[in-house]
Amino acid sequence: MWYIWLILAGIFMIAEIATVGFLIFWLGLGSLCAMVTSFFTDNIIIQTAVFVVTSTLFIFCTRPFAKKLTKNDKSVVTNAFSIVGKKAVVLKDINSTDGTGQIKVDGQVWSAKCETENVIPKDTEVLVLAIDGVKAVVTKKDR
Repeated sequence: MWYIWLILAGIFMIAEIATVGFLIFWLGLGSLCAMVTSFFTDNIIIQTAVFVVTSTLFIFCTRPFAKKLTKNDKSVVTNAFSIVGKKAVVLKDINSTDGTGQIKVDGQVWSAKCETENVIPKDTEVLVLAIDGVKAVVTKKDR
């Protein structure tokens, strides 16, 4: 009977690789415990009980710990949204009415528009508030 538990453990491990939940792994470990139990007794009820109890214990005792280890709260901001909240310098006057204006932030040149209808002159320091399409939405930085 041990080979059935071993095959079942293999199936659980393969299923775990195919999923991302990190739950089926514990069932595979429970199957291995039932396999070890099958070396000592031929009673299928005892083997199944060992499988159920150990799988449940693994899930409730170790899964929260594993979640803490794999939890990643630090989200990395990428692409255009990485400039939000940064300071920039106006390269061309920003006039939202005309739809003109450019800023330089982190060495990159961006089209920009003001959050209000004000005109922001060249060489002014601004703060990037958001990204709207392909333009950075900025406001004049208070000194």
